[in-house]
Amino acid sequence: MNFYFLLFDQCESLDLFGPVEIFGATKNASMHYISMEGGLMTTFQGAQILTETVETLPEDSVLLVPGGMGTRKLVEDENYLEKLKALADSATYVLSVCTGSAVLAAAGLLNGVKATSNKRAFEWVKTTGPAIWIAKARWVRDGKYYTSSGVSAGIDMALGFVSDIFGRAAAEENAARSEYIWDDRAEDDPFAAG
Repeated sequence: MNFYFLLFDQCESLDLFGPVEIFGATKNASMHYISMEGGLMTTFQGAQILTETVETLPEDSVLLVPGGMGTRKLVEDENYLEKLKALADSATYVLSVCTGSAVLAAAGLLNGVKATSNKRAFEWVKTTGPAIWIAKARWVRDGKYYTSSGVSAGIDMALGFVSDIFGRAAAEENAARSEYIWDDRAEDDPFAAG
């Protein structure tokens, strides 16, 4: 399976590297770091990643959109959102971590789709598009879309995805390899208000 991580300046490092750790341990995974412009992208924490550009994704591909402070500009960038829509339409699965779901929503990709996001930014995220926003969820799956709550929740979502696609034993093995205690209850969200 091909995993494409769509980077942008000021994305959140753990939103990216948590799922990278999980998916990278998956059998026959091919990892790709992309951006709309190509070149060097710098995370909010200062990590620099060299990216390539693609216009569409091959069959059996997963697109992951991290969140972070950089999403605040992207939700207003019509050109970016149009390119994102083309990428998402060509992907077999589309995943987001944290406020990455705001960018998906702004691109019109989550209309009528159940989704969640970082609870600290939840009220803002809800203004970006008419998804069916789920306030109490660690992650949500709806069709080809997986969205997670904030930052470290992306690891739990990534393991949930591995479990759904490759089987629970594969997810448990990936969690053990990372010495990570997987919270496999998608609806269990201790960070949701109320």
